Formats: sequence, C-alpha cells, structure tokens
Amino acid sequence: MNGRRVVITGLGAVSPLGTGVSETWEGVLAGRAVAGPITLFDPSDHRCRVACEVPDWDPNVHMDVKDARKMDRFTQFAVVAAEEAIRTSEIPTENGERIGVIIGSGIGGMWVYEDQHNLLLQRGAKRVSPFFIPMMIADMASGLVSIRHGLKGPNYCTVSACASGAHALADGAMLIAHGLADAMVVGGTESTITPMTVAGFANMKAMTSRNDDPKRASRPFDADRDGFVIGEGAGILVLEEAEQAKARGATILAEVAGFGLTGDAYHMTAPCADGDGAIRAMNIALDMAGMNPDDIDYINAHGTSTPLNDKGEVMAVKKVFGDHAYKLKMSSTKSMTGHLLGAAGGIESVFCALSLHRGEIAPTINQETPDPDCDLDFVPNEAIRMSPRAVLSNSFGFGGHNVSLIFRRFDG
Repeated sequence: MNGRRVVITGLGAVSPLGTGVSETWEGVLAGRAVAGPITLFDPSDHRCRVACEVPDWDPNVHMDVKDARKMDRFTQFAVVAAEEAIRTSEIPTENGERIGVIIGSGIGGMWVYEDQHNLLLQRGAKRVSPFFIPMMIADMASGLVSIRHGLKGPNYCTVSACASGAHALADGAMLIAHGLADAMVVGGTESTITPMTVAGFANMKAMTSRNDDPKRASRPFDADRDGFVIGEGAGILVLEEAEQAKARGATILAEVAGFGLTGDAYHMTAPCADGDGAIRAMNIALDMAGMNPDDIDYINAHGTSTPLNDKGEVMAVKKVFGDHAYKLKMSSTKSMTGHLLGAAGGIESVFCALSLHRGEIAPTINQETPDPDCDLDFVPNEAIRMSPRAVLSNSFGFGGHNVSLIFRRFDG
C-alpha cells in the first residue's frame, strides 16, 4: 500500500433490511429473509416476480423535496448512506480538497430512463425532462455526494457490473496510498428493480423462478439454487489515511490490507471454467496484504445463488486456500439482502468491517440441501460469534470483472 496505511472510519447503508447500518446489520445477523413479491411495478407478465426492495422508502424523510425530485432512486440511496458514513466517521470536511468520492453503480438511473422513454413514446420529445440526463448518468451519485459535503478531491464512478462497488473501494484505497487524497468516501449504489431490468435478467435465466416461495428463493451454495434474487440499496464507507485517523482520535473499524483486480477475458456472462480470474484476484490480494492463505478466517462470498457462479467460486477458493478452505468460514449475505448488483461490493465491505470490529459472522440462510460441489463451511442459517483476524470479500461481474478485497483488524 505504498507505505500509507488505509483504514475504515465510517459506514453507511440503505438496504432491503432497512435504512441505516444498525438495522441492516441486525437483520443480517438474525438471518432475516426479506425477499417478497415485487411492489415497485406490476410484474404479472414477468418470469421472475420477486425481489428484495428497500422497505418504506421515502426520500423526503432524508432530504429536501425539491432535491429528491432531481435524483433517481439509486442516487437517493447513495446520498443517504453517504450522510451516515460521513457522520459516523466524524471526519472534518473543511479541507475538502483532500477528500474525494468514488461511488460505483453497475447500471445507474434505470428508473428515470424507463419513465422518460415511456414519456417520449407517448407524448413526444418535447416532454422529456431537462433533468433526464443528470438524473440517469451513473456518476451523479458521487457528484451529488461531493457537492452536498464540499468534497473536492478525486471524484468519479466505477462501472464494472457487480464488481462496481468493490472497484470503488480499491480505487479509493489506491488514491490514499499514493498520496492523492487523505480520505475517500467510497462504495456502491443501485436501484434497478424495474420492468426492463427484471425482464432482461430473467429472460437470460440468471434470476430465480421460485415466485411462490420468495423468502427461500435466495439460497447460495444450496443444491436447489436456481438464480439470484435482485436487490437494491447502497453501501458506503469512509476510508482514511491511518496516521490522520489516529491523530484525530477516530474510531478505526478495520484496515484495508490488500486487493486484487483481474479480468477473465473469457465470456460476457459466465465465469471462466477453471476459475482463473477469481484465483488470480485472491492471490494478488493476499500478496499485496503480505498474508498467507491461512491468515484469512472468513470470506464474504460473491455467492449469488446461481448454479455456475457458486460452484465456480468454491472451486477457486479451494485452489487458493487448499486445506485451509475447509477450516475458514465463508458465507453469502446475498441470501438475506438479495443481489445489489453494483452496490454489492459496497454493502458487503460494510459487513466485513463490522465482522472485524464486532466479532460476528453473518450466516448463509436457506442452506437446506447439501451440494456435493459446494462442501465448505458456509455458516448455515445462524450467525456465529467469532473474532476474525482478517477477512476477504469477493465481487465478480458480467464482462469478467473480478475484485477480491482483504480487510484486517487494525493493530495501531
């Protein structure tokens, strides 16, 4: 990390388990299944009709009505989660030139895109909103967070499908390590439970068809898994240079120890059959962190509940960790939250920091039927008390994008 250590000092979350880190983490530890019938639109003619929606979302509770009207739902989530992360970090924002923002999103403003396209077809070009473009583009979440808090450092959006949020965190850590910023607000946000998105994923057979049993539909590593359950939300973290954080007396939740970024160069949607990209990402992260495989106690898996992904990730973990793969804990929090797409790496990094700080490991729920190809300890159905030394988080995206992040307890 170039001699400058990077630590986590603030967390924020908006998720299908609730708004705020506390409610979200309590729901994850409780193994609360929140998937249900889609209510954001009428899904009656769709193959998949279930999702993990953010409950009771009212942006006007969190921001001015006029501001909310100029933001797509994914941006609203990011703004609210970033507010919490910055507040809990207690970081002074007066020197905003040394604080940046990188918030990833795999798709961006899909709600406003579909609404305005319908308006264009029904009422003509002159009826398209002048706010359409700034509401749609994926970088607007990071842009508006920087504007609201006066953060003038590096500012952009990472777009790498389901690896977007994890890429944002890796980029933020690199910028701090190389002295281009002293702190970064990073993570991911997504809100794509829309008619077109759900139809697209479902028609490519990536999503579950368990419409009559939504709470048991997201079942990573289970033999009866049949596709992911789409979710929405945002996970945001404040990263900070360690000496600065110590000097101001910040509560340090965890350290960013290393990361690996690779490409499969294989297929648009399928992981490479030999696990090469995921294997190299995990090995690169271990090398950067200066760790051996047996230093990792827990893996927050990509674990989407799709047949190919889960089997492939388990194979890759076995190749990297050898016999230690059977000793470490590995769970998929997507079994509770659903798959937040571009926000997944953000919210799951929040969970990793909490595991290290609080000594708790979230379960994989809906573990009912063993899969012979997925035979590791997935912390089935109930959370455990454990104080991991270091944890790894995997995020893999369509297009062959792979990110492995390693976090460890900060030793001062």
